[in-house]
Amino acid sequence: MRLWKKILLALLAVILLAQIPFIYRRYQYGQIAGKINNLQIQKIETVNQNFNDYQGVIHVHTAIGGHSTGNFDELIDGAAKSNLDFVVMTEHTAELYDTSELTLRDVHNGVLFVGGQEVETTTDRFLLVPGMTEAGKANKIQSAEFLQNVHSQNKLAFITYPEKHNTWDTDFDGIEVFSLHTNAKKMNPFLAFFDAIWSFYSYPELVLVNYFNRPDENLRKFDEVTTQRKSTLFAGSDAHSNIGFHLFGDDAGNKFLNIKIDRYETIFRTVRTHVLLETGKALTQENLLTALKNGHSFVGVDVLSDTRGFTFTAVNEKEQKIMGDEIILTENLVLKAAAPQTARFVIFKNGEKISEESNVSQISFQTREKGTYRTEVYLDALGAPFDKMPWIISNPIYVK
Repeated sequence: MRLWKKILLALLAVILLAQIPFIYRRYQYGQIAGKINNLQIQKIETVNQNFNDYQGVIHVHTAIGGHSTGNFDELIDGAAKSNLDFVVMTEHTAELYDTSELTLRDVHNGVLFVGGQEVETTTDRFLLVPGMTEAGKANKIQSAEFLQNVHSQNKLAFITYPEKHNTWDTDFDGIEVFSLHTNAKKMNPFLAFFDAIWSFYSYPELVLVNYFNRPDENLRKFDEVTTQRKSTLFAGSDAHSNIGFHLFGDDAGNKFLNIKIDRYETIFRTVRTHVLLETGKALTQENLLTALKNGHSFVGVDVLSDTRGFTFTAVNEKEQKIMGDEIILTENLVLKAAAPQTARFVIFKNGEKISEESNVSQISFQTREKGTYRTEVYLDALGAPFDKMPWIISNPIYVK
């Protein structure tokens, strides 16, 4: 046998052997999928008589604002198939026209769409909801002036990409503590490439969530902010529907062998923001934005198990408050959390872990100190890495 043939055979053997770990990883994804199915069967049904839980996504783009190839039909279909109740659009701005007026709004196929924008000031980037005409010129003004203008029009501005944010002393409404897009950029490209080859077709959402990490620094900064004043945390999808490849195509959108990794449906099934509205209140743009401003919401990694039914409340002899609310410290004040799965609950006070309880579906914690309290819930039963990445992240309750 000639030398070049021997070298070629040896190279092929090395390539084949290198695939063994990824074949095994595909088996592991199947095992995790089986555990998740079992969790769904064992789900603990909870009924909240005072609030309805609406699940949706925030930070979504289409071709309207550039940086995306997604169209409205694709977006509506992906939101409906993912069983979403709302989608907050955040199109990139343009100086000569209002992208929020052109994007998807109102109810389509049973899903509420809200038209917002991703806006850059001289120093920072925000998600503006709803959008406004002058947002395209915000890059010429400072964040404080931009936020003053936003609030004068009864709009909300949330910090996006907090790791790049500069002006923390401004009057923003909340922080995108988890970004799927930012997390994806931290993936090991070698592992992600072969995971995509072997496992993505069968387990697309699990391949993505397997690379999730707890947003330690963003949560630390949020906890620092909320020891001084109220704010809202949420998860951002930063969905663009623009990652993939095709062999041939034209400008009319006709493509041959078109493979898209970040389909709206895939992204929308991973991480969601759940909003609680009082029973009897309809899911409208006004009610949704009011609930988000008030922090009546939580983050759920729903691909691991449906988080609907989670509650975090503060109860004393006179009243009961939910996430985002303030309550007066009394002798018998108790914090309560409940989830639709047996899990591990961690309670934080001013960013410091003060209580942890495993293998339970609900906890009660009597507090005797003022402070800002929130909780995280972990599905340790799924094993690594999900014992490190929270399944649920609540907004705080402020004990005064």
